[in-house]
Amino acid sequence: MRLGILIYSLGGGGAERVVSHLLPHFLEQKIEVHLFLMHATVGYDIPESIQVHYIENSNPAESGVNKLIKIPFLALRYAKLLKQLDITHSLSLLTRPNYINILSRKFTSKKIKLIISERGQPSLQYSYKGLQSTINKFLIRKLYAKADSVICNSMGNRNDLIANFGINKDKIEVINNPIDLEKVDKIEPIPDYFDSQYFNIITVGRLNKGKNHKLLIDAVENIDGIRLYILGEGELEDELKTIVAEKSLEKKVFFMGFDPSPYKYLKAADLFAFGSNHEGFPNVLLEAMACGLPILSTNCKSGPDEILRLDKPLEDDIMITDYGILTPVGNKLLMIKAIEYFRKNTEYLQKTKKNSLQRVRNFDKGSILRKYESYILATE
Repeated sequence: MRLGILIYSLGGGGAERVVSHLLPHFLEQKIEVHLFLMHATVGYDIPESIQVHYIENSNPAESGVNKLIKIPFLALRYAKLLKQLDITHSLSLLTRPNYINILSRKFTSKKIKLIISERGQPSLQYSYKGLQSTINKFLIRKLYAKADSVICNSMGNRNDLIANFGINKDKIEVINNPIDLEKVDKIEPIPDYFDSQYFNIITVGRLNKGKNHKLLIDAVENIDGIRLYILGEGELEDELKTIVAEKSLEKKVFFMGFDPSPYKYLKAADLFAFGSNHEGFPNVLLEAMACGLPILSTNCKSGPDEILRLDKPLEDDIMITDYGILTPVGNKLLMIKAIEYFRKNTEYLQKTKKNSLQRVRNFDKGSILRKYESYILATE
C-alpha cells in the first residue's frame, strides 16, 4: 500500500491538523506516505521521511473563476504523480482537493482507491449568494458520488451529504477529529498573559465569514470587565480590525494572529467562545476542552451539539450542558446572556472544566487514528 494525502496546504485549520497527526501515524505503521500540497504554507511539523510534492503553488488571492478553470489541469498533474509514484490509495481533505482527487481518475488507467474527506457542511458552507456557492454545490452533487469512499467528521456532516447531495450512505464513514491529549497535557500556560482583573475570553479560528467573529465582538462590546482574544488569521482580518476600531474596543478586543500551538493561551484563559455559523466537527472545541476550558458555542448544525451532547436544541434560549453552553446561531443577545451566566455561576463554570477534561478523552488521537487506518486499509 502506498498512500497519497492531498490537501491545499498545512496552514492553520482543523483538516490540516488532522493531516499532521495522520502522517506520523501511518509512518509508524510502516505505510509509505506521500504528501501532496497546492500551496507552500506549512504550519505543522512534517516528518523528515515524508516526501512532499506540490501540484501547484497557488496564489490564495486568485479569483474563484481561476480556481475553477485550473481544476482539470491540476487533476491531470495529480494523476501523473499518482502513476509515477505508484500510489494505491489517494486520500484528499477539503472541497477543492476532493474535486481534484476524483477527477484525477479521468486521466489515468491505473486503479487507485479514491477516498475523500468532507470537513464541513456544504449546504450551509455554500449557502451564501453568488456564483461560487452555486458552482460548488453543483460539483459536490456531480463528483462526490464518484469517490470510492467518503469520510465525514461528524454525523451532521454525513446527514447533509445524504439529504442534500444524494451521496449513498453506504459510502460514508464518520470518523471524528483526533486530539493529541498527551501533547496538550505537557504544555504549560503562559503565566500572567491575561490580566486577572478581567474575565478573559478566547476564540480560535480562521477570520472568515463562516466563523462569525463579529458576533463575539458585538457581544462583548457593552459588557464591563470582559476581554476577548482572537487567535487566527484570514481574509476578514482588516475588516474585523476596522470594526473594533470604529467601536473603540482596542482595549477590549485583541488580535493574536495564528499559532499552531494555541494551548499555552487556552490554558490561561477563563472561557472559550465560538461564534461559527456552520461547522463540520470543530477541532478547537476539543482543544479548549483538553485545556480544561468551559465552552460557549453557537449551536451551528454539525459538530458542537455532538461534542457537548445536547439532547434538545432550543431556538429562543441558551442551552446548558454538562460541558458548556450553546446558543442559537447569530443571536447576540443570547450570546451575552450565556457569558453572564458563566460569570455569575462560578460553581457551574468550575464543574464544566472538570467534565470537559473527561469528555475529551473520547477523542484521543490514538483511537481516532486507528479508525482512519482500519477504514483506509479496508478499502483495499
